[in-house]
Amino acid sequence: MVQPVAHSVAVVGGGPAGLMAAEVLATAGMRVTVFERMASVGRKLLLAGRGGLNLTHSEPAETFLARYGPARHKLTASIEAFGPEDLRAWCGGLGQPPFVGSSGRVFPAGFRATPLLRAWLARLDELGVERRVRHTWQGWDDEPGTLRFLDAQGSEVSVRADAVVLAVGGASWPRVGSNGAWVEPLLAEGIAVAPLRPANMGFAVDWTPTFADRFAGTPLKNVRLSFAESTVRGDAMITATGIEGGAIYGLSAELRDGLERGESVAVVIDLRPDLAVDELAERFRRGRAKESRATLLRRAGVAPVGVGLLREVTRNDLPAEPSALARLVKAAPLALVAPQSLARAISTAGGVVFDELDDRLMIRRRPGTFVAGEMLDWEAPTGGYLLQATFSTAVTAANGVLDWLA
Repeated sequence: MVQPVAHSVAVVGGGPAGLMAAEVLATAGMRVTVFERMASVGRKLLLAGRGGLNLTHSEPAETFLARYGPARHKLTASIEAFGPEDLRAWCGGLGQPPFVGSSGRVFPAGFRATPLLRAWLARLDELGVERRVRHTWQGWDDEPGTLRFLDAQGSEVSVRADAVVLAVGGASWPRVGSNGAWVEPLLAEGIAVAPLRPANMGFAVDWTPTFADRFAGTPLKNVRLSFAESTVRGDAMITATGIEGGAIYGLSAELRDGLERGESVAVVIDLRPDLAVDELAERFRRGRAKESRATLLRRAGVAPVGVGLLREVTRNDLPAEPSALARLVKAAPLALVAPQSLARAISTAGGVVFDELDDRLMIRRRPGTFVAGEMLDWEAPTGGYLLQATFSTAVTAANGVLDWLA
């Protein structure tokens, strides 16, 4: 009896999307080789897990899908096919049973990425997945189905595969491997790529030297940030050049878009979200006659960094009238100058436009080549949505390969 020969599949990119695609393909019996530009795989996953690996979120499906904004209708099928419950089961299968934090975010038992990645790579080894590091993708060769790479010595290497999954990430944090160099070979093939832009990033602010010197590295705890019709509650961090952190990331897409349109953009900060304006004003009225406004603010629960921020936005002219001071505490307007660079952003907006792909995430102009993860034209806030869509599209692309080869 003649034994069937397994198809060979090249997965370009050793991040979470590439490794997930490799697992699905190898489990189905494919001969899989992962090509990674860096010296090891999973570097951005490790970076994402430094403060706790937020895999996904436990909120209801409708709320969850809405986080993807304009790209929602393009991602729904992938997320429904491999959703948060599937990702949690997969995590548990690697010996890292997930838990749900107080915010609804989902983390592996080990909290950080290292134990999960170690178990994952062991599983891939058992499945026979080969890994070739220090291989930088250069594009396609003239021969159909052949990819070109530069190896560690700078020599060109040609690789022939029956199918390809491209999963080389976006262009944020290039030091861990994602540098956006893949855009050029795709454009050379006539494949449309939406411009890569920073997502989930901080913003530059024209702080006075006094404020920057005193408060850089100080968190704004439990504040409410608003812009247009959107509101996010959480923490933000003052930096020497601006502001960043989870609360500002939640509004970053709208803030970035406004700045790109040339508008004057100010985020409104509520320093005491649990108190109403009238209640705050009454507290200020009850203050001692000789108390300074800074003392009144601190007695009302405004931290020193918050007092400093109010001085910044008023050019050190805090209102004396209690109601006016209360309104300022509840709605301090902070003018933003520019978004942080793409290299410093948490994630990347833009990428291969979905119109270039079929429902299996295969490039129409390059049959047999599929795209997954952050290379695709979508963005989402932090909170588990980034990794979830990355894993989900990887599963879709891998299943697309299996369908196409069949």
